[in-house]
Amino acid sequence: MCETCGCNFPRENGHPNHGEPNPAMGGNGGRRSETVTVLRGLLAENDHQAAHNRAHFHAHGVLAINLMSSPGAGKTNLIEATIESMCGKVGIAVIEGDLETENDAVRIRAHGVAVIQITTGSACHLDAHMIHNALHRLDLTDIDILFIENAGNLVCPASFDLGQHHNVVLLSVTEGDDKPAKYPVMFRGADLMLLTKTDLLPYLDDFDPEQAETHLRALANTAPVIPLSTRVDNGGSSGMDAWIDWLLTARKINHYGLKVHSLGCD
Repeated sequence: MCETCGCNFPRENGHPNHGEPNPAMGGNGGRRSETVTVLRGLLAENDHQAAHNRAHFHAHGVLAINLMSSPGAGKTNLIEATIESMCGKVGIAVIEGDLETENDAVRIRAHGVAVIQITTGSACHLDAHMIHNALHRLDLTDIDILFIENAGNLVCPASFDLGQHHNVVLLSVTEGDDKPAKYPVMFRGADLMLLTKTDLLPYLDDFDPEQAETHLRALANTAPVIPLSTRVDNGGSSGMDAWIDWLLTARKINHYGLKVHSLGCD
């Protein structure tokens, strides 16, 4: 059992097997220092692999975006809407992370986009070794943007660098607007916060977008906040244009020009 996140990570993915606690020592008392040492080594090895992944992205001119959120906040819907909005102009690939099933990968493939599914079993986050293994199965030659859809979790994914260029955290308006205050590590590391499902705001009286941003700013995070809906609303702005502009600007900041594409739209 991993003391960092409580997940039962497969040994082959690099997570330590801490063994059983020693009752004579009182719970985990006799293993605490050993556990901390092992976990420091684990995170150091993860960071080393993440740096390798990032170098791989740079060599191929690929912008890697780590999408994180609670389950059901709309990560897959966002990817689908982004593919539709940028179809024919930008090469997109996706790495999907879920505990089980290929449901989301099937949805993405229906748009004609390359996707690699990672099923983590009982592990609650992706790590850099998983991404490295997925990259061996993914041709990045014609790819501009790689979306990594992390497992739905506002705790553990924040601690593991995958080699991404940016962290994008989704906060659905169906959740509490105090989520940034409750999960500070996740939101403090966000390069962008997307307020999703904003088409539902007229039906909700317990979510204040301004309050959600206030909680983000209280973490000394100056990241932009984009209210967004992937559904067509009643003539108002969906926020998708602002999201697409942010992605294209992120590519320029990383000195990546768009590759030449002749992609069809499925």
